[in-house]
Amino acid sequence: MSKAKRELRRRLAREERAIETRLAAAVATNTDGPLLGRANIGYEMSERTRGTSHGGMGMIARLVDKVGLAGEINESIPLLKVHRPYYESDHVLNLAYNILAGGDRLGDIELRRGDRVFLDGLGAAALPDPTTAGDFCRRFDPESILALQEAINRCRLRVWDAQPDEFFATARIDVDATIVPTDAETKEGMDISYKGVWGYSALEVSLSNTKETLYQALFGANRPSHEGAAPLMDRAVALCREAGFADILLRGDTDYSLTTQFDRWSDDAVRFIFGYDAKPNLVGAASEAPDEMYRELVARADREIATASRTRPHNYKDDVVRARGFKVLRTTGEEVIEFTYRPGKCKRDYRVVALRKNLSVQQGHNVLFDEFKFFFYITNDWNLSADEVVGEARQRCNEENLIAQLKAIRALHAPVNTLNANWAYMTMACLAWNLKAWCALLLPVSPRWAEVHNEQRRRLLTMEFKTFRQAFIDIPCQIVRTARTVRWRVLAWNPWQRVFFRLLDGL
Repeated sequence: MSKAKRELRRRLAREERAIETRLAAAVATNTDGPLLGRANIGYEMSERTRGTSHGGMGMIARLVDKVGLAGEINESIPLLKVHRPYYESDHVLNLAYNILAGGDRLGDIELRRGDRVFLDGLGAAALPDPTTAGDFCRRFDPESILALQEAINRCRLRVWDAQPDEFFATARIDVDATIVPTDAETKEGMDISYKGVWGYSALEVSLSNTKETLYQALFGANRPSHEGAAPLMDRAVALCREAGFADILLRGDTDYSLTTQFDRWSDDAVRFIFGYDAKPNLVGAASEAPDEMYRELVARADREIATASRTRPHNYKDDVVRARGFKVLRTTGEEVIEFTYRPGKCKRDYRVVALRKNLSVQQGHNVLFDEFKFFFYITNDWNLSADEVVGEARQRCNEENLIAQLKAIRALHAPVNTLNANWAYMTMACLAWNLKAWCALLLPVSPRWAEVHNEQRRRLLTMEFKTFRQAFIDIPCQIVRTARTVRWRVLAWNPWQRVFFRLLDGL
């Protein structure tokens, strides 16, 4: 270990001890009054020291350089005839950096554009202004948007290439769509959904293993959720195969049970588990089956609870529902049965797992009646147990959590006035989320501390974007420019800085 690394570790440990001592000493009887709001505070402009509140952006810039993202983008989408002074990658990264730095609309780019210290830290003379960013989005057509996504995915392969062998066991590819609403009246390509919401329908294909978005597509809100899904799922399969995944599993809800593709996917050794519509013939087969053929669903068959279960807290909401006599459905049991079924557009039989939910219709403290409700899952995997099939299908709901995160950072947002421009914007904005995932995947793991380091990687990979931004991006830094380098001098400590500096070493 170098002398500089040893000194850095000592400083981080000293900062950690200092805050722990301070917080421990503060837990004492206080007779002086409230702690907050009493300080005698004054402000002044610094004359020499220059800093930024987004100190983690230097690490992001180093990550972008390591995976060669700028070069891939410039080679893939030659949209600009003259670079005055920006290249295509400058525009793409400008939008991604805006979200990483806390911006949630195009206008927020102006805050970074007017920050001389931030520009010095990135080694940039200027950044594209919000109007120019919108004009760049309007240069895209569907082919160039797809080319941009493929350029990002080529860099993704370099990130995946650094992963251990167990990473490539099974690629779980999830697909889902969501409505991107807008109140505007002048956005080309928008339409009204079946729920009466104006906007677009955004299709997301992601890798559940790493929570990365692989491909996006955009349509009018009136289009069916599965439109355009099959080609993007095929591209995702090809991407994972190129990366070296030994097994591919496609997952989606009933909208993505594309029976016209089942035989082709099966011939290509691609496994799938999809929800399937409760058609009358399936409901009839499940309801006519004898009760003894059903068995209770084991919801968490592969999880062993090492500690004693905690006492469930009292349900006060249920008290109100019962006291006011509201009608409610309560699940009293879940049972599964399976049988073979051949969809009309298929030439082979597939396995259907039927989940029978035993529902109790209650009002107040009275049980009105019991009923059954059926849910169906179709798969070409004959090796998983029925419990595992249902478990895989339910884990697909993590895609909804991913979409919620993308909406929270306004990556699924329509700030421009055409469908293709908004599609391009969403692709560039989702890059910010993918850069977060790449930070986790490229975090070094020392064999000596493998358990601790792998847990840190897992926490970083599943971390909400807002928490990631506070821990890894919003770090106050002093920017010191020398003849050869730009140094980001960290001015404050937080509990994630050991991980932050280890990531920098890995980059």
